[in-house]
Amino acid sequence: MAATRGPAEAYGTSVTRPDDFDAFWAEIMEAARGIPLNPALAHVPLRSTPEVDVFEIHYDSLDGVRVAGWYCVPKESYLPPPYPALLLVPGYISEPTLPKSWAKMGYAAVGVAPRGKLRSNAAYNPGYPGLLTDNIVDRNTYAYRGFYVDAARAVDFVLSRPEVDHSRIGVHGSSQGGALTITTAALRADAITVGAAGAPYLCGMMDAAALTHSWPYEEINDYLRMYPERAEAVRETLSYFDGINFAPLIRCPMLIYLGLGDDVCPPETGYALYRALTCPAELHVYPRCAHDAGIYWEMPKVVEFLAQHLRPAGYGRRAEPTQG
Repeated sequence: MAATRGPAEAYGTSVTRPDDFDAFWAEIMEAARGIPLNPALAHVPLRSTPEVDVFEIHYDSLDGVRVAGWYCVPKESYLPPPYPALLLVPGYISEPTLPKSWAKMGYAAVGVAPRGKLRSNAAYNPGYPGLLTDNIVDRNTYAYRGFYVDAARAVDFVLSRPEVDHSRIGVHGSSQGGALTITTAALRADAITVGAAGAPYLCGMMDAAALTHSWPYEEINDYLRMYPERAEAVRETLSYFDGINFAPLIRCPMLIYLGLGDDVCPPETGYALYRALTCPAELHVYPRCAHDAGIYWEMPKVVEFLAQHLRPAGYGRRAEPTQG
């Protein structure tokens, strides 16, 4: 049965933070740091432009997974380095963006492709639906353990690049990309300068499954209809992966934006995330918008917010990019 819904901003989340949450993730990130990155770039002339060079990239992550992605960087003849870096993290069913429009603004921009995406699916490919519930009763093998680390390792990739100003690294995405913005800013609080998260998924996950019957959260409901005896085990596992529990680890400025009519990522969970943040944060809400989170009106604000903190040299030269 769906949960009773009142004002979204007044919703009290049922998420609890495990006592060993920080230790759990510290151990995982320590293991990740011990894995050689082995970064590789291959120039893609057909995708490049007079202003932007496009590269297909690869790097190594947990469990021997080779992660792929796109790297778009201004040509030196267009804008000289150093460049701020911007990680663009993908939605649940979408492939990683090819962020040429961000590179035109002066960013060294990475379209991140965690395991299961693009060419990162050779060693692991649970499918969509499938990712949300893969090994959901075991925190040590749950799908998002490696997925979160793959996104966080993109920080190491940009830190390996000599053309990047290592003191200016941002992250942005919506839906699952909003979730990865939160987890990456938390797990790499040492390096992330600013983040912008739209309609953040994977926040208040058990609450969301009760508040909506839309996909992807319906995967949890389907799973529990099949295995009702596993409900507490599922809740326990998800507590280690819930964005609300990552929120207190973030130190950089954050922008959160929500659609109050969102039936995919309920706005109640977005408000709960915002309340859990202890960093400087802005919240923008759009009363008559759904999972798009008001992007038509919000995107110029996102571009401005990121530019204020990352100071790309080409900001204002070209039309503002689309989301992602």
